[in-house]
Amino acid sequence: MTNPAATLPQPSRRVLPGFGLSLGFTLTYLGLIVLLPLSAAFLKTAGMSWHDFVAAVASPRVMASYRLSFLASLAAGLVNSFFGLIVAWVLVRYSFPGRRIVDALVDLPFALPTAVAGIALTTIYNKNGWVGQYLEPHGIKVAYTSIGVFVALTFIGVPFVVRTLQPVLLELEPEIEEAAASLGANRWKTLTRVILPELYPALLTGFALAFARALGEYGSVVFISSNMPMHTEITPLVIITKLEQYDYQGATAIATVMLMASFSMLLLINLLQKWSRRYHRI
Repeated sequence: MTNPAATLPQPSRRVLPGFGLSLGFTLTYLGLIVLLPLSAAFLKTAGMSWHDFVAAVASPRVMASYRLSFLASLAAGLVNSFFGLIVAWVLVRYSFPGRRIVDALVDLPFALPTAVAGIALTTIYNKNGWVGQYLEPHGIKVAYTSIGVFVALTFIGVPFVVRTLQPVLLELEPEIEEAAASLGANRWKTLTRVILPELYPALLTGFALAFARALGEYGSVVFISSNMPMHTEITPLVIITKLEQYDYQGATAIATVMLMASFSMLLLINLLQKWSRRYHRI
């Protein structure tokens, strides 16, 4: 006779503790590392009157910094999405001498201190720099302008797009492209109808990460921009200035606005990712 206990489904063994204990560790960790600091900013802002809050977050200087920070971050994210896709494609699809070196260079903005990146970019793009000396005679000034802010934000955002797209491209078999070509699709149709639909979720994720990283960047930007109020001053610098003036409520109010804007942007992108997966699954 067979043992009835042997026919019963055996509980699966997991390396980590049970759900309750793991969930407790997760919530505790996220609460201490993420929620507690963010709650402090909200609580500090909650002590302000509505008039003071509006005056702090909607002054002409702060509004100008919003425009520069969001527009430069958006432009950098879009540029990184386009060129990051090309870089990831080359690194995955082609074999060439020095590929490992190029692949390692992608992570350089991760490892490089932001202050060092800012100094290096300023040295390269100022009027006497390696690149700036050729741009200046044509009336193109990069260092100490809003263009320099865009260049710095593009530099620090490259790895987020490339590293997000690479695993997806590795799983995307080249035979799919060959099958599309055998069915009569040209390169443009293969790219737009076969390749990009598979990459849309990862591409949106990479863009969101690059955008969010650029929005909070400080170290590299303060060196290559002239930090001129109303022109080349980014919002993180305004927050630092408020803190140096001991205006803690004003600083936390601006930080709260940036936090809500970033959270709304990430939520929108997550919704777009969900829609993209559902649309392309149909």
